[in-house]
Amino acid sequence: MIASRALLRSVAVVRFRIWLATALAFGALVAGFLRAQVNEEKQRDRSEESETRAASTPKPRKSPTPKTKRRHTPTPKPKTKKSGAKKSAKSKSAQKEETPKPRKTPAPQVEDERAASELAAPPPRAIAVPTPAPSPQPKPARTVSAGGQAQVVIEKSGIEEDQGFEPPPSPPPRRGFWPWSRRVSYRYLTSSVIEAIRRAPVKRRRWQFIVVHNSGTRQGNARVFDYYHKHVRRMQNGLAYHFVIGNGTSTGNGQVEVGDRWRRQINGGHVHSDYLNNISLGICLVGDFNRGQPTRAQLDSCEELIRYLRDRCGKTDRGAIPVRPHREMNPPRWATDCPGDDFPYSWFRRF
Repeated sequence: MIASRALLRSVAVVRFRIWLATALAFGALVAGFLRAQVNEEKQRDRSEESETRAASTPKPRKSPTPKTKRRHTPTPKPKTKKSGAKKSAKSKSAQKEETPKPRKTPAPQVEDERAASELAAPPPRAIAVPTPAPSPQPKPARTVSAGGQAQVVIEKSGIEEDQGFEPPPSPPPRRGFWPWSRRVSYRYLTSSVIEAIRRAPVKRRRWQFIVVHNSGTRQGNARVFDYYHKHVRRMQNGLAYHFVIGNGTSTGNGQVEVGDRWRRQINGGHVHSDYLNNISLGICLVGDFNRGQPTRAQLDSCEELIRYLRDRCGKTDRGAIPVRPHREMNPPRWATDCPGDDFPYSWFRRF
């Protein structure tokens, strides 16, 4: 038993030594193979670096030297001696005169020196010079033909030329000659409405049109329309019209309400055009005039209001401010039937 155990141990030791020897031999082979690959990569890198250096450093070129052209001097042929010493002396002197002297080599051209100096000189540096601000030039006045009508010019920048303010109209005349007699009063324009119209800072030639609308509803007033325009239609300035005339439902029949846009003298929102909203006053008559006509009081009140606004806003280039229905002012792209098919359009002939 002891001998068999010793044999087993010796066999195990031999096997372990054989396995260790083969592992060491295999490791040595792998290490040699890896070293060979590393050396090859190093050699490749060195060769690539040498090639790039050789390509990056150009060889200096030789500067061209001006070549001098040599001229061949003709050698005169000796003449035959015919007449004694005198002819020989003359021939010698002629030979001296005929033999030209060698010319000097030409100097290099000046143009090459100039080109070299231009290449060597550094480029001039740009000096920042402040540019003067352009002075505003007055715009020439546009001439208008006798037959044609002048067109309203609106600056694209939104800046209007200040032409001053329009003075309010004089108060209405008195009925009699006596100083205690009453003045002519308006039927529908109350003192508060007239005062609101007079207090507004109206610029000269600010308003070029007066546009008449209908509300499209059977009842309403300025407060209701202001809420609708501000909270439903999301209009920042609220009521789109400058004036509202009631029909007797929510306000009195023919009652005039002054909107905030007139008091602040800002653009309207009653026409589908920013250009026209900038120069047009909007008057809304409460009612749906596709189903019925406006009341007599509404038409008389609107006429009274329009005549007073004409006096307050002054005249335009075409004379008195023209009065138009909404359907004639809206662009063709957004056609409308406002102020309705049943509206008496012959009423506009009064203006």
